[in-house]
Amino acid sequence: MSRHDHAFDVPVLGRMSPIKAAAKLRELGEEEAASALHLAAGDATRLRGFQWPFQNKPWQYTSHAFGYLAPNSTGNAPLPIKHAGNIEADASLKGARIRITLNRMRVAAYPGKGIHQILFDFYGQNQVPKNVEHLHFNATYRAQEGQEVGVIGYPIFVGLHVGAQGVAFECSTINVKNEDDEAFVRFLDSDVFKAGLRLVTTAQPAIGPFSAMALGLTKAIATRSRNVPVQRFIMGLDFSRTALSARLAEGDYIAVQIPDKKQSTWDWSEWTYNPVSGQIVNRADLKQLIPYNYIAFGVNRFEGD
Repeated sequence: MSRHDHAFDVPVLGRMSPIKAAAKLRELGEEEAASALHLAAGDATRLRGFQWPFQNKPWQYTSHAFGYLAPNSTGNAPLPIKHAGNIEADASLKGARIRITLNRMRVAAYPGKGIHQILFDFYGQNQVPKNVEHLHFNATYRAQEGQEVGVIGYPIFVGLHVGAQGVAFECSTINVKNEDDEAFVRFLDSDVFKAGLRLVTTAQPAIGPFSAMALGLTKAIATRSRNVPVQRFIMGLDFSRTALSARLAEGDYIAVQIPDKKQSTWDWSEWTYNPVSGQIVNRADLKQLIPYNYIAFGVNRFEGD
């Protein structure tokens, strides 16, 4: 099967057509934003163009900034964050096995109000000898608007094989407001899912059906009423020296959902990790958090059996 057969292809809210996005926002109780978007869509039809009528909703963005935080030794000094393409790759990870963990998820703003239930889907490729296993892993979290999900070190892939060219990941979040689906996805809180997807040194026949089930669940929930994908990014980490790629090394990778106009001005040197509070904050003001949705996952060498 090709990579496309395993892709999560339901558009995030920021990539929906204006009319469809307005309808979805109305389902979620965002009446003011829905009305403004619907009106702008009508004007765009006449003017043969469209622009969002507002630019202050973190859930409307589709661009991302990718940062890297090096492994931390003990200490209280703030730690620098670099662009993920501005680091040295760790060549010793070629052919090695790694552990992927979810370390942070910030919900600066999702559509709807109050507590959000979030379905998290993480895709990766397990490059075992003479075979590539396509992996999907799901988990569900709850978070209050403007706060972080209560998660740290949550195992996703345990023992993932790194190929000679590196690894590739795709991550998606779905805001689940459908009451029936909220009840249904609670089974993802079981001990089986909390252990992460544990991989072995050879191909596993059960991995394909498990991953297909996880992807099917994500797609089904994402397309139902009152549910909507919010954040999605694709990230390849390699060993090259090309200027526009990102490198693979042990540490944390941070994907921040930012406005497109911020792409040219985003500067990771303005942000730092404060080990005292355990948060990513503004370097000049350690109480100021990043005002956008973001996900941070950790990469560590796997030393188990």
